[in-house]
Amino acid sequence: MTTRPQLATPLGGTPATILGIGAYRPSRVVSNHELVEAIDSSDEWIQQRSGIKQRRFATPDETIQMMSVAACREALDRAGIEASQVDAVIVATVSHLMQTPAIAPAIASELGCSQPVAFDISAACAGFCHGVTLASDMIRGGSATYALVVGVERLSDILDLDDRGTAFIFADGAGAVLIGPNETSGIGPVVWGSDGEHFDYIRQREDWRDVMASDAPVMPHLTMQGSAVFRWASFAMAKVGLEAVERAGVSVDDLDCFVPHQANMRITDAMARSMKLPATVKIARDVAEQGNTSAASVPHALHRMVADGDAQSGDLALLIAFGAGLAYAAQVVVLP
Repeated sequence: MTTRPQLATPLGGTPATILGIGAYRPSRVVSNHELVEAIDSSDEWIQQRSGIKQRRFATPDETIQMMSVAACREALDRAGIEASQVDAVIVATVSHLMQTPAIAPAIASELGCSQPVAFDISAACAGFCHGVTLASDMIRGGSATYALVVGVERLSDILDLDDRGTAFIFADGAGAVLIGPNETSGIGPVVWGSDGEHFDYIRQREDWRDVMASDAPVMPHLTMQGSAVFRWASFAMAKVGLEAVERAGVSVDDLDCFVPHQANMRITDAMARSMKLPATVKIARDVAEQGNTSAASVPHALHRMVADGDAQSGDLALLIAFGAGLAYAAQVVVLP
């Protein structure tokens, strides 16, 4: 029996690990065929460019809060922890469209948590991996014992379905993990940062002030410079991933799973080649069925790998996420 390497502990203190994973996928399945006429495209073109076959859009009843609560309840059930034991709730999202208050306190209240610290973070597609690091650091530092980290989006609310560059990419859903104390570290040191020089690569197209000042206000939409994002993510993020592996005190040969942000199948393949991942490493490809769910994409992909039997308890997984900002974060984790 092969002995698995232990992850390096980032800062000392109480080691933290992922104890449970949950996900919620909206009920409405949207095929490529539903979108192609408006963007003068085809199912074949979309699959060649992105690997996406279908995605899911939330119904009116599938709100940010509803989807988050469902994902959190599954994560709690799998971990065997009661909501009343949770003392931190971190929600990563860019599509909770109320400026204030944050949605995290409402999610915590519906779950039955007992007045936890609860807040939202806005790091776009990188938000979930940011949240994992924040929760891990809180547990190691003693300011929390159990923390829920949620990635959730309703990007269909801010999609321009006539935009050939984004209409087929983005989708909705929620994913969550419960993070808690452990005898050994199950969350490696993070590699994170931002590249504000490319702030405009992925952004909200219209400023809210300009929208409201117009004679016919319309919802602001996402826009993306797809080719520029592809070049940046495919190569710069491979270096980030390798650095995260090194900081964790392991090698790519020790990895069991690679779970990147589900932006585009071609980006995933390019990163895997650049990192020279062994053929034994299972690679998450949830984007084909789910689309790009931004902050929800990494937990969605992780959840599917576990459900499909491609990932096992105790496996080492490299998580890496990147998106608007441009923001990024990566860490190696042990699967629950």
